[in-house]
Amino acid sequence: MTDECKIRSFGSHNLDNGKINNNTDTIDAKGESSTNSARSGGAASAVAAPINKCVARMPTDRYAKEYNMNHKHRGQALIFNHETFDIPWLKPRPGTNVDSEELRKALKRLDFDVTVHKDCTISEILDIVNKAASKDHSDNDCIAIAVLSHGEHGHLYAKDVQYRLDSIWQYLTANNCPTLAGKPKLFFIQACQGDRLDSGTTLVKNVTETDGDSSTSYKIPIHADFLFSYSTIPGYYSWRNTENGSWFIQSLIKELNENGKEYNMLTLLTFVSQRVAVDYESNVPTSPMMDRQKQIPCVTSMLTRILRFTDKPPSSQAG
Repeated sequence: MTDECKIRSFGSHNLDNGKINNNTDTIDAKGESSTNSARSGGAASAVAAPINKCVARMPTDRYAKEYNMNHKHRGQALIFNHETFDIPWLKPRPGTNVDSEELRKALKRLDFDVTVHKDCTISEILDIVNKAASKDHSDNDCIAIAVLSHGEHGHLYAKDVQYRLDSIWQYLTANNCPTLAGKPKLFFIQACQGDRLDSGTTLVKNVTETDGDSSTSYKIPIHADFLFSYSTIPGYYSWRNTENGSWFIQSLIKELNENGKEYNMLTLLTFVSQRVAVDYESNVPTSPMMDRQKQIPCVTSMLTRILRFTDKPPSSQAG
C-alpha cells in the first residue's frame, strides 16, 4: 500500500492554455517516489483523508504581498519569563527580568497589548495560551509570544516540568483559532537547545584587498503564517549575561526599538542575528572551555507575506 494521495493544485502556475492542469501531485513518504501513477493496487486501497470544513474570514487579498496590519489593534503579546524553577537541577536565570521588562517596553512601542507572566507552571502556561486563542482576534493584526527559560534538545522548561513548543502553538493554528487565520503568529524563544559550544572562526581581511482574482475564496494550510525565532541553533547553548540580559533578547530589543517600523520582520531578525554573531563573545575566564564562545540565532518561518509593523493611528494604540 502506498502513501500516495492526489492533491488539487490552484493558481496561475497550474494553468495550461487557460485551463486547470489536472495532473496529480503526490506525497513523498516511506520511500515512495513522487510520480503521477500509483503502484498496482495502491489507488484502490488508499484511504481518503477527512474533509476540512474549517472556514475563516480572509484578512487580506489572496495575493497581497504584505500582511494586513491596518486592523483596529496590533494584537496580544504574551511574555513567559522564567527566573526560578521547582526542578532541582535547574539554576535560577539572573538577568532574565532585564530581558522581560525591556522586551515588554519594545513590544508596547509597536502597539502590542503586552502581558508578562512570571515563573508559570505548565498548566498555567497552557491555560493562558488557551484563553488567548479563545478570544476574538478579528480586530487584531497578529499575536506574539516570547518564552524566556531554560531549554534542551527540542524542549523548554516551565517552572515544574519540561514541554515541547508545539504544545503551545497548536492552540493558534487556523483550525483552532479561526480569527487569527491568515495572520502572523510570532514566537521568540530565549533558551538553550543543547549543550554544544560554538568557538567561532576568526575572519581576517585579505591582504591583497585595498579596501488571480483576489476576491475568490481559497484554502491555506493550518500551520501557515507562523514564525519561530530561536536564540540559538539546535544542539547549542544560548548565552545570557547575569546583569544585562541575554544576547538574543537584547539584540532583538535594539532592532525593534531602532528599526521596528522601518524594516520587515525577516530583515529585522537578520540584523538581530548579525548583532548576536558579531557583537557578542562569552566572558568566562575561570572556565577556558566556556570562555570566548559565540552564538547564532535561528529562524523558522512559515510566513506567506511580508510582515511590517506600520504605524497605528493614536486612537488604535494599545493601552
